[in-house]
Amino acid sequence: MSEQAIGVVGAGTMGQGIAQVLAQSGFSVRLYDVAEEQLQRARGAIDKGLGKLVAKEKLAAADQQETMARLDTTTALDALRDCEVIIEAAPEQPALKEKLFRDLSRLSHEAILASNTSSLSLTRLAAVCERPERVVGMHFFNPVPVLKLVEVIRAEQTSDATVARIEALTQALGKTAVAIGDSPGFAVNRLLVPMINEAAFLLQEGVASAADIDASMKLGAAHPMGPLALADLIGLDVCLSIMEVLQEGFGDPKYRPCPLLKRMVAAGYLGRKSGRGFHVY
Repeated sequence: MSEQAIGVVGAGTMGQGIAQVLAQSGFSVRLYDVAEEQLQRARGAIDKGLGKLVAKEKLAAADQQETMARLDTTTALDALRDCEVIIEAAPEQPALKEKLFRDLSRLSHEAILASNTSSLSLTRLAAVCERPERVVGMHFFNPVPVLKLVEVIRAEQTSDATVARIEALTQALGKTAVAIGDSPGFAVNRLLVPMINEAAFLLQEGVASAADIDASMKLGAAHPMGPLALADLIGLDVCLSIMEVLQEGFGDPKYRPCPLLKRMVAAGYLGRKSGRGFHVY
């Protein structure tokens, strides 16, 4: 399995992490992005991440070099034509993802097309493809090299063989696959993001400070990180987007995004990546 090339579309945080674990697991990786500068940043970030593992003696220096040698980058989508599996990790924009899947489907009739989407409908993505039975969700969690879970999401059209192949790939990466139906937010985000949203309501209503809300869940529920600090790590814009997907998908008022969350995103307070969210960095 490790001799086959795997394509990764999108060189942002998630694409970088997915490419790293694939290359570390012995796969040849072709990482695609529209921007050459982003690909260079991704290579640097992956090399730095591997370097930290070497410093902690969790990886040999030779393995770092071999891992980087298995990673190719490209701005040409056509370079993914002979990949057996292509994992899409582009921004959570439905029109962008649908165009990518349409293009990838035409590029390769045999490839399994897996999406790392955190909340969008796999059935809808599969519907634009020429081989919809080969479309599946493969939802990793940030940081990808650390977290062991992969949600494997079956679209209405996905074949058993496609699910089995992606579950085997997940196992080859040293991760655990959980089978999830194609429902808004899947399992983890449907549970997690409304909790974050409710924490934002607590803050908005002045029930407790951000620090005390986070301390409460760390000490009272044994969470490793409080919900507002976690929101800052995920990105407040991402959290808001997922709440909007849940609200639209279910039409249930319990998924109403907190007005404070919406205002913070409008102000550009997106969390760690902008230097300020519910906490200051």
